[in-house]
Amino acid sequence: MATRKKSTPPAAKKRAATRAAPAAKAAKKEAPALPTLGDLGKMLKGIKLPGIDLAAIVDAQRKDMEALAEANRLAYQGMKELAERRNEMLKESLAQWQQAVKAAGGPDVLNRQAELARERVKKAIANIRELAQIEADARRKAWKVLRERFLENQANLQKLIRPQSQ
Repeated sequence: MATRKKSTPPAAKKRAATRAAPAAKAAKKEAPALPTLGDLGKMLKGIKLPGIDLAAIVDAQRKDMEALAEANRLAYQGMKELAERRNEMLKESLAQWQQAVKAAGGPDVLNRQAELARERVKKAIANIRELAQIEADARRKAWKVLRERFLENQANLQKLIRPQSQ
């Protein structure tokens, strides 16, 4: 004997959703938002711990995040430049290929094709070098930002570790 699945009528589903909606809205209102670094800085100003400069810690964290954002921006900009240049190269190659197909006839075909092949190989090598240089420059710029921030953090840490002269 085959059993049938009981399905919930559409009206019952709608009533259940209507009842659940206020509860879901209330849960969203109750969920606290994550504090920003500025909010944390304000909260920490009220806390006094001897020998610890909480404002400096928050400021250092802010600078770290800014350096990371700048490094990401530079990396994105470099990759965008790389993609744009690669697309230009592909368009140039396609146009050159179309010209070569048009000029494929005639008595001197083999010599022209051999010369075109040599030119294309040289151009491909030059294009690869150019793309590699763009990528290396983007990477170098992004790492420079991070390295400078790291060195600044290291210098600040050394200042904190040195015994205070009285």
